[in-house]
Amino acid sequence: MNDFKELLGKNIEIEISGKNFYSGILVDSGLDIIVLFVGKTGSFLYIPVVHIQQMKEAKKEEDTIYYEPPSEKPLETNSQVVSFRGILNNARGRFVEVYVTGNKSVHGYLTSIMNDHFVFYSPIYKTLFISMNHVKWLIPYPENATPYSLSNESLPVNPTNIPLARTFEEQCKKLENQLVVIDGGDSSEKIGFLEKVRNKKLTLITAEREKVFRNLDHVKTIHLP
Repeated sequence: MNDFKELLGKNIEIEISGKNFYSGILVDSGLDIIVLFVGKTGSFLYIPVVHIQQMKEAKKEEDTIYYEPPSEKPLETNSQVVSFRGILNNARGRFVEVYVTGNKSVHGYLTSIMNDHFVFYSPIYKTLFISMNHVKWLIPYPENATPYSLSNESLPVNPTNIPLARTFEEQCKKLENQLVVIDGGDSSEKIGFLEKVRNKKLTLITAEREKVFRNLDHVKTIHLP
């Protein structure tokens, strides 16, 4: 059990990996995840403990507006103790926002949950494979909300025809000999032909025909263009 129980119900300030800072009410704390209610936006942030850099009770300011969290959280689980995997399972099929890297998050639906990664359908990126190790936070949208206010008719969540694997490394192997985009393609060296995946290493050939070797432990997302 993590040591954040004494902060439950209090306004806190938190820093997570990547120098991201948030403040809100700590409404739940589990084995490997916490739940933060951000009153200004009315959002619940589900934050894996592994990415928490520091946390402290916020100083009370006279002109600060405090928002009471709703009595029910959007991703309740049957277990008495909230967990990261339990939250992912409960979020399956629901419109969520997931932040993993850079200055942008992805919006869409969790469709399958594997051992160390999950399959995510985005109207923009289509099918992504996201490593659980790099998820900084997850925000569920209201139950009947759809991304970009699209109608259900114009938002088909198409299952991928790529065979699914239990581990992220094996999943990447199934994308060998294809053009792929890594981490949203935030640099030209993360877009290219996936030559092979071996021993936690990924070999990518870029548009400039340069061979780049990447440590798979640092690959956050991968998808076909």
